[in-house]
Amino acid sequence: MGADTAVAPPQKGAGPDPVADRAPARSRRSRDDRKAAWLFLAPALIGFALFYAYPTVRGFYYSLTDYNLLSDPSFTGMDNYRDLIGDDQFFNALKVTGYYVVLNIGSQTVLGLLLATLMHRLTRSVALRAMLLVPWLVPNVTVGLLWMWLLDANLGFVNHILDALGFGTTGFFTSPTWAMPTVAAVNTWAYTGYTALLLYAGMLQIPHHLYESASLDGAGEWRMFTRITLPLLRPVLALVLVVSLIGSFQIFDTIAVTTKGGPVSATRVIYFYIYEQAFTNFHMGYASAVAVVLAVILAALTAVQMRLLRASRSDLA
Repeated sequence: MGADTAVAPPQKGAGPDPVADRAPARSRRSRDDRKAAWLFLAPALIGFALFYAYPTVRGFYYSLTDYNLLSDPSFTGMDNYRDLIGDDQFFNALKVTGYYVVLNIGSQTVLGLLLATLMHRLTRSVALRAMLLVPWLVPNVTVGLLWMWLLDANLGFVNHILDALGFGTTGFFTSPTWAMPTVAAVNTWAYTGYTALLLYAGMLQIPHHLYESASLDGAGEWRMFTRITLPLLRPVLALVLVVSLIGSFQIFDTIAVTTKGGPVSATRVIYFYIYEQAFTNFHMGYASAVAVVLAVILAALTAVQMRLLRASRSDLA
């Protein structure tokens, strides 16, 4: 190559561009997070399949069979469901359960709202919140035994006080009139603190300036509660009511410890009726049919609650 030979300048795009090459390489090396997500979800999915999905499918199968726990189940089709339609004890258990649900949810919601409002407007003590949660942490069997001793007609501390005040003694768990209200009161005592904390957490999400503006306009506490707190608390209140409804239909341990379904079936709720059919009368197929019907009833009631309370919408949005 001579001295007069001209060298052409490098053209744009000619040759490798290290900066341009790094981006595709980096994108090719990017990790797919879906595999990691499925890996972390696997334990929960396996647990759900083993302890929820499989028992549900197996329970529905048993509801179509004649099964007594001692021999292999024999397929009978819809016979259990036809027998259930004419079962007066089943409908009585539903009626008793409905009575308990009304008592329990009504008292828990009203007292929970009252406690949550007092904490929100007057004090935010951590010690008070911890004290409210203590009854909820006690096992239900222990709660039932505790109140059975306290309310015993002969040796109970509460009846001793009532007798000393001149009111006489009352068989709280042995009277057909008082048995169910007493069970509802016991569970209200155990769960009201937890309900109040859920509602209190919802109240903390309401902007404080709304209360300040209403106070400057001359609104009182009741008006602020009905016009600000309740409307903005609707999604949390809907959650509390749905959880309370499902939990109330599942009442079993308190009744099993205290009244055992008596007196004269006054506290034989649907869960206790299922237990009797399955493990006392050994009608496992029929008990499974009752459980399936109960699941359908709960699903329908939950859907109605969510729709009426517009749980998916919030006035804060």
